[in-house]
Amino acid sequence: MNIKVLSCLAFAFFSFSTSSNELIPIPANQQAGVQSGFNSPSPNTQLPVGEEDLPPPYGANLFTGAFEAERSDGLNEDYIVAAGDKISIWIWGAVSHADIATVDNQGNIFIPEVGPIKVSDVPATEVNDVVAQKIRSVYTNNVNVYVNLLNATPVSVFVTGPVLRPGQYAGLASDSVLFYLNRTGGIDAERGSYRKVTVVRNGKAIQHIDLYDFLRNGVLPQITFKDNDVILVGEQGPTVTVEGGARYPFRFELLDEVSLGKRLIDYARPMAKISHVAVAGNRESGPVSVYLPYKQFEAYELKDGDTVTFNDDLRPQVVDVQITGSYLGPSFYTVNKDARLLELLDYISVDTDLADIKSIYIQRESVALKQKELIEESLRRLERSVFTAPASSDGEAVIRQKEAELVVQFVERARQIEPLGKVILASDGKVANIRLEQGDRIIIPAQNDLIQVAGEVLMPQAVVFNENAVLLDYVAWAGGFTERADVDRIAVVHANGMIDFSPQQTLVAGDQILVMPKVEAKTMQAVKDITQIIYQIAVAANVVLRD
Repeated sequence: MNIKVLSCLAFAFFSFSTSSNELIPIPANQQAGVQSGFNSPSPNTQLPVGEEDLPPPYGANLFTGAFEAERSDGLNEDYIVAAGDKISIWIWGAVSHADIATVDNQGNIFIPEVGPIKVSDVPATEVNDVVAQKIRSVYTNNVNVYVNLLNATPVSVFVTGPVLRPGQYAGLASDSVLFYLNRTGGIDAERGSYRKVTVVRNGKAIQHIDLYDFLRNGVLPQITFKDNDVILVGEQGPTVTVEGGARYPFRFELLDEVSLGKRLIDYARPMAKISHVAVAGNRESGPVSVYLPYKQFEAYELKDGDTVTFNDDLRPQVVDVQITGSYLGPSFYTVNKDARLLELLDYISVDTDLADIKSIYIQRESVALKQKELIEESLRRLERSVFTAPASSDGEAVIRQKEAELVVQFVERARQIEPLGKVILASDGKVANIRLEQGDRIIIPAQNDLIQVAGEVLMPQAVVFNENAVLLDYVAWAGGFTERADVDRIAVVHANGMIDFSPQQTLVAGDQILVMPKVEAKTMQAVKDITQIIYQIAVAANVVLRD
């Protein structure tokens, strides 16, 4: 047991032994709830949760804070004097008197020659003024008075209803309802009401509390508790679940059996972009499902168990595209959603001596995502084939293990490659007039006099284009093939994004040569899978990945 818990228990024992009010005996099987009132509830004592896949109730995190841990049991300026409190009194000058007076059950302290003085319900900061004024009304000349509230008498409060650990808890008369609720572990989020909390005294309700007022507006009634007061949490009322584009996607408790959508909007605070609302639930006639414009939803009647989804169904009528490469003018354009490439290119200025307008291509996010998905499928297939390959001997098993380790490293590097999402548009000097999509990047390549040589060559570099040179000449000028080069598999990436693996192809200025690596593996399936992945990455990202 830690020091903090010991100190809390000691305070509880002191509080009970010094109180003038006798506590009601608690049966042995309930005493644990009283004694552990100063501790947080153990997780294994919490009640079962409700249905899965539902958002938490609004306010469910109210009792997950640390306000109890930060609480000090000392007095504060807002403390209200109550019966049992002790007040020290010093009088000097014409009269000398020193005493520690206890506030009686009528809320008075008694001073000889002065009589009873009413101090109950007086804030701690005003006790000195109230008592001094009464004393000076009797001793009018040459009398000095000093009054101080020494300590507050704890009270015993019952907390019951759908809370995690109902029982009897000790605290100060000035403690808030939240303090006592937190002692129980909080309101049962699936069964208890955050909107119907009642303080009962002598069998009569003295205060009704709606915790939504506190959560939304910071309003919490101030109550001076007395011994044997009861905090009663009511049963959870009708609830509506909020999903979709709302700032508060929770389950909201409604006070009435039927509430208008406008009330829920006030609680959930939908995003500004919301245009429609879907409502699904049950009525006496059977299941219902409606889809309403946002304005119409305000007058829609909601009932217990409804699920409300806020949607953004107003699709933008324009798309934004970006121009990169060799061009003149703005970089970003906003066009109608049905606009096509050639319509936009009519507004793009280029320097024909610098721009390769016959090799235009697009980088598109949706294509990049699909390429990434295909590469991921191939990687998973490779992992399955390697990790499930049988071994006929111990020696072969060791080889399989080493091979698997290399494959894992290869897969990790492959997953880091981000495809470009290229859409090939140009062929034989013609550009396809495709419909543009949101976020398209239109690439207008610059005229280029170089041939880039990369991949499995000794010295990857750029070589000036020579119309009399063939593919192998450029490889030779880059130092020749490495030992791991696949001399039969050389990719040429043209300026328009097209990739060609033909060994007899004709090179033009601006092309890129990628020499692919050989794949060494013990099983034919692994060779096939790794080769496929290397080629997919070369096509999708213009990158040669070694195995």
